[in-house]
Amino acid sequence: MDLSEPWAAVCPTLDGPVLAALASTRRPLAAREVARLVRRGSWGGVRKVLVRLAEHGIVSVQEAGNVTLYSLNREHLAAPAVEQLMALRDELVRRLAEEIASWSVPVVHASLFGSAARGDGDVTSDIDLFVVRPRAIDQDDATWRSQLDRLATEVVAWTGNHAGFSEVGERDLAHVRTTNAGKSIHDEGITLAGEHIDTILGSPA
Repeated sequence: MDLSEPWAAVCPTLDGPVLAALASTRRPLAAREVARLVRRGSWGGVRKVLVRLAEHGIVSVQEAGNVTLYSLNREHLAAPAVEQLMALRDELVRRLAEEIASWSVPVVHASLFGSAARGDGDVTSDIDLFVVRPRAIDQDDATWRSQLDRLATEVVAWTGNHAGFSEVGERDLAHVRTTNAGKSIHDEGITLAGEHIDTILGSPA
């Protein structure tokens, strides 16, 4: 999955970014405004997409003087599907948090970081996860490893992307705080489970 444009998994044409632009606001937009938000194709191409989507009723049209304005028709039967496509990264975060919360060996902390957290990854990007193992659990503990393996399998099923684990033991956190990787995880990380990332990593040097 391309997490910068998650709708591309099912809507790879210009329709996807046009619908994303309209879904991002409640304000009606002129075709040229939509084209600026889309940042691909021509203004004429964007306008053709808007006209076609309006024919299907998913886009509403109103005239404002000499300007034609377009908006997502949120009453349309397909509107919830459009909004769900635009929110796929939020759904990924929800599923990750739900799965990790179910583990029989709880994490001290788990967070999403890297391109998936920033929303700029593509189909080749890993879903990067920072996981802190409890002090009393050995790295090779069978239950612990099976939890990570199951999550890795689910990430591929959910997104098509591989999971990339940055796993550390609780006693190694002091070292992580001093590294560039630790700073990157702190700055980008989205807490999924356990203690908040600010508590875990503070402000790395």
